[in-house]
Amino acid sequence: MIKIVVTGGAGFIGSSFVNLLNNHEVFDIIVVDSMTYASNPELLPEGVTVIQKDICEIKKEDIGEVDYIVNFAAESHVDNSIKNGTPFIHTNILGTYNLLEVAKQMTHLEKFVQISTDEVYGDLSRYPSDYMSKEDDVQRPSSYYSASKSAADGLVVSANKTYDLPYLITRTCNNYGIHQHNEKFLPKIINCVENNLPIPLYGDGEHIREWIWVEDNVRVILRLIMSEFGIWNIGSGDRYTNKEILKGLSDITSKYVKVEHVKDRLGHDRRYGLDSSKLHKIDNNYKTITLMEYLRAQLI
Repeated sequence: MIKIVVTGGAGFIGSSFVNLLNNHEVFDIIVVDSMTYASNPELLPEGVTVIQKDICEIKKEDIGEVDYIVNFAAESHVDNSIKNGTPFIHTNILGTYNLLEVAKQMTHLEKFVQISTDEVYGDLSRYPSDYMSKEDDVQRPSSYYSASKSAADGLVVSANKTYDLPYLITRTCNNYGIHQHNEKFLPKIINCVENNLPIPLYGDGEHIREWIWVEDNVRVILRLIMSEFGIWNIGSGDRYTNKEILKGLSDITSKYVKVEHVKDRLGHDRRYGLDSSKLHKIDNNYKTITLMEYLRAQLI
């Protein structure tokens, strides 16, 4: 059996990954989750070992010898990081550091896996419109959230350099799926459309994001865990402005979408986009559904 620890495994993306692992009989799964407001233990399959504990406090004796540590645990809502950055520094930086210290004590660790984000690269509006972020680009994070994730990535890379700790870092774009917390953009706007409520739209609504279905993301993550090392972008090429998403919702539902323009978020990046050519070179079957296909399936 392959013993694998998944931190943040009761969260949105983490639970999708745990359920994917559970489909394979070779994995002995341990979920570590502090069960914050963004966690939902009901999403976990039966029989999975669950340790309710802050990743800053986890010790080797809590999990024993393991083959893989996969760190999904993170404070991730940018608006919250603007209001109070302290939980982001605590979990995303200090928590990752503690997990690395635990990983160093393992005698046969195959890999430490850090789940990161495209936001570490920062705003692409300084580049030509067709430029996409590459794995070796200089990182210019814009929020306490993205800065804390960038710092965590740096800790992982340095642990490899100094202690020869084997690692994988995945940087993906905006995830979506049926179990996403309602504070996030897509669940919020879907709820507004279904209940005929005005949709809050930051600024001019021309901010561009790349979107990937969570099930496509975790499938690729598992593929990389089993075969690769280093830093990998996981993108879809499926990019929209926020206004285009609202228009798509209107077209799909044949409803008039009410928009409430609100003051733009502090430090709001205009554009993200991932160059996933490295991934395409090793996975010829790498395909993802589109956001509009997903919305159509959910709303019709």
